[in-house]
Amino acid sequence: MKKIVLGNTGLETAPIVFGGNVFGWTLNKKESFKILDEFVDLGFNMIDTADVYSRWNDGNVGGESENIIGDWLKQSGKRDKVILATKAGMDMGDGKNISHDYILKAAENSLKRLQTEYVDVYFTHTDVEGSPIEETLAAHNTLVKEGKVKNIGASNMSPERLKQSIELSKQNGWPAYEIFQPEYNLYDHEAYDEKYADLVNEYNLAVVSYYSLASGFLSGKYRNESDLNKSVRGSGIKKYLNEKGQHILTALDEVAEAHNTTQAAVSLAWLIAQPNVTPIASATKSSHLKAFREAAELELTSEEVVKLTNASQEVEMH
Repeated sequence: MKKIVLGNTGLETAPIVFGGNVFGWTLNKKESFKILDEFVDLGFNMIDTADVYSRWNDGNVGGESENIIGDWLKQSGKRDKVILATKAGMDMGDGKNISHDYILKAAENSLKRLQTEYVDVYFTHTDVEGSPIEETLAAHNTLVKEGKVKNIGASNMSPERLKQSIELSKQNGWPAYEIFQPEYNLYDHEAYDEKYADLVNEYNLAVVSYYSLASGFLSGKYRNESDLNKSVRGSGIKKYLNEKGQHILTALDEVAEAHNTTQAAVSLAWLIAQPNVTPIASATKSSHLKAFREAAELELTSEEVVKLTNASQEVEMH
């Protein structure tokens, strides 16, 4: 499978990253191991998780995803076959926190759960207004110096704070954010296009996008409100069932039919075709991984990329 180099990191990843939010939520440990083995056997190699996954599930406290991945790494012996990314800063019970001491402690806890001596990418998962960026970056600098973190990234951060952080790192000779993780998909891409695209180009940042399939809407299986009970994520999909969403589904249907593939594969292929972008997507079934494989091998024409983009920009004229 073709590999993509993530910005300035030197890390070579397959074109789709596995989203580990499903581990300990919609997949139990046994099912998670099976999906992870299949994912790597197909030629994919990057897994994205966070300390807060999957704290939102009843009875969970956070760390469930990392624990499952750690147990899988230990049992499978595949640590050297994967690029591992995790994150810190989201509310683990005491509010959002990206202070110096918190980041250092959170990293130690994540490494313990993941049963590894280092992570390839460590993300500041969220920004906290008023929290000094020097503190966060100094903590990352310590972790990189100690060999516990190889590269750092940022998610859910304003363009202004992201730029300030990169410039401050350069001034101090610290590791800088090399990967940005925004919400970005065929339905929701205007915010990224308007606020972040120029910044990404300026610093040659890699973009690893979340909500790549808009909570499953871009898989094409949700067409109307009666479809929303098809999964636990259904309630979050209602907002896409509008005229814009229908335009996108029509274009996805046409392109998928032309390539004899799925709407999910086309949606991911559109993301892969964007500059600097490597999408994160979650899978709970082997059929989902098949869509990953098809997306990674799918070569959309430039006309098809434009057709899909235009469909996502069409709104009702009054």
